[in-house]
Amino acid sequence: MKDGEGWRDRILQEFPPATRLTVVSDPDGLILDEVVLAELRRRYFEVLVFEEPVAFRYAYESRARGYWEDGKAVDVVVVSRLDKLGTEGLPYDVIESGRQLSLGLHALFPTLSRTVVATLGPARLDELYGAVERERPSVLGDRETIDFVLRHIFGVAAETVLEPPDLLRVLLRIHHGGQSIPPLLGRHLVQVLQQENRFLDWPLATIVLDHEAFFAFLQERWPLFLNGVCKPKAAPASRDGDLAYPGPAELPFEHDDVRVYIDNLFLEGFLRPVAHEAADSVAGTWMSAGVQAASETTDAQRLKQLVKSATNIVPGQEDGRYGDWLRFARTWAEVTALDMATDNEGTATAAESSLLELRSRVDDAFAEWLGHRYASLATLPPVPPVMLHHVPHLLSRHLDATPDHKAALLVMDGLSMDQWVVVREELARRQPGYSFREDAVFAWIPTLTSVSRQAIFAGRSPFYFPSGSIQSTGREPKLWRRFWAGHGLADHAVVYEKKLGSGSLDSVADLISHPRVRVAGLVVDTVDKIMHGMELGARGMHGQVRQWAQEPYLAALLDLLLENGFAVWLTSDHGNVEATGCRRPSAGDVAELRGKRVHVYSSASLQRRAAKEFPDAWHWPSTGLPPDYLPLFAPGRSAFVREGKRIVGHGGASLEEVVVPLVQVARRADA
Repeated sequence: MKDGEGWRDRILQEFPPATRLTVVSDPDGLILDEVVLAELRRRYFEVLVFEEPVAFRYAYESRARGYWEDGKAVDVVVVSRLDKLGTEGLPYDVIESGRQLSLGLHALFPTLSRTVVATLGPARLDELYGAVERERPSVLGDRETIDFVLRHIFGVAAETVLEPPDLLRVLLRIHHGGQSIPPLLGRHLVQVLQQENRFLDWPLATIVLDHEAFFAFLQERWPLFLNGVCKPKAAPASRDGDLAYPGPAELPFEHDDVRVYIDNLFLEGFLRPVAHEAADSVAGTWMSAGVQAASETTDAQRLKQLVKSATNIVPGQEDGRYGDWLRFARTWAEVTALDMATDNEGTATAAESSLLELRSRVDDAFAEWLGHRYASLATLPPVPPVMLHHVPHLLSRHLDATPDHKAALLVMDGLSMDQWVVVREELARRQPGYSFREDAVFAWIPTLTSVSRQAIFAGRSPFYFPSGSIQSTGREPKLWRRFWAGHGLADHAVVYEKKLGSGSLDSVADLISHPRVRVAGLVVDTVDKIMHGMELGARGMHGQVRQWAQEPYLAALLDLLLENGFAVWLTSDHGNVEATGCRRPSAGDVAELRGKRVHVYSSASLQRRAAKEFPDAWHWPSTGLPPDYLPLFAPGRSAFVREGKRIVGHGGASLEEVVVPLVQVARRADA
């Protein structure tokens, strides 16, 4: 274990081999850390999480008992998030059959406030455990624990934040890392910063706690900063009335502690370059990344910079965390979208060569990481969403907040992260009043619509799909309503519609306008149709997606939902990738399903037999899938089609296919 990860050693010591069945009360979800789960899996432990009695019983009987009846030496861990075993439905026979164990943060951090530590989540416990080992604090209350965590985890000593550059440096460190500060800590920080009449004109309560709001705050002040560069002697005009976020109109972007972040924020897509008359005067400076390219040459230079930046942040093959890959996928999407938009001639040649080398490295690293960690992702808690089947739970939490809330899930079939960049640009151009709270989640592998999209509407892994339904999407409406029935909504409150993307919106308007409707699941399949008809490769795909996004349909659909009071989330069931044919399997192939990037077999022996034709093909286990659903992936970026044929397809396990956007679309308060 690395420094600070000793807490995992203490957890893992509780699971010696040959224990057969251990039933654990784990209210803080310590076992459900991705590293702990991966290590338990490596040691041949099967982890089952108790969430709902019927689903748990099915998993326990088919997996735990199935292993034992087959004579397999697999130890099973049943995890309950309840404080005490034997309450709220955990089966008595399971409790009595196993060794009972209780875990909790109070045992790992006895000198700190459990209330405060519980807000951090497992990803921050490494740093906290290391800080406690170094500092050896005495027993601390809530306030003292908050100060300890702010100082040693977030690097914030509030008493040293005296001037605007100090504050911006702190906020950039917090938000650029992709780990927003927990609300309990954020509110305390705001209180401390303002108690001595510091930063009273700053919207601290918003920009400290809200990742997207902070970058929007910077975004709308960037043109004002460029104005000062362009006309430094002119008296700055008061622009407060034009700003959505209150606070100083001028920010010290040029300060050394701030400037070091700015070009990366533009390159990685956190901030968007703007058109400005200062473009010529800032060319070649640190500010140029924040000004829209005036030529293809400038785009090529930006691509070169972005490739260099991405090269330095490729996550580890074995020790990378899922959050590292989700954050990298956003950067990779910006790289790919810019590459698709850049003329690869002349000055772009060097960047394209570096990009090809980087793409190969990313493919290898991501495939290796999937082999180590993907199997653990489905066991992670759904807060925050990690996989697509967690997304309906996100909507459910929104509806639980108040009886008046409504939620819509817009599934853009086949939309990759890089194509979302294109769609976002066109939506922002058509509707400047939109705001996008962007995140990403993992699709289900294989990245097929019948597997991954169905998991969205079922709200659970494909392992639980009814017999035969994994081959089609026909049961989606029923699965969608069943999920919401389990969360207290009647049929009349739930609507589902697919095959959207063009034509009239009258049918959608009729569905969602009924006063009793509270949740809508909508499928837009235009991108998937573009993909399956694509003969011009990834560039042609990007061009047609942009052309479609420029049409009024998508913006009109979003407007319709927002005007009817729906909170709107947009996601995709899978992405896509350009692939080259490696030839079709022989006529004797007995695949249950024949996709362009994947063939699926009903047994491991059939899977192995088919793989003899393709020694480099990837045998994928039935991870989270029915046991008789075994994928075989075409090697690398290839496809099971005529040799040399170029396609855009899906079904495989590349980063572009597996990590998909999860975006909340709203209107800005000033729109």
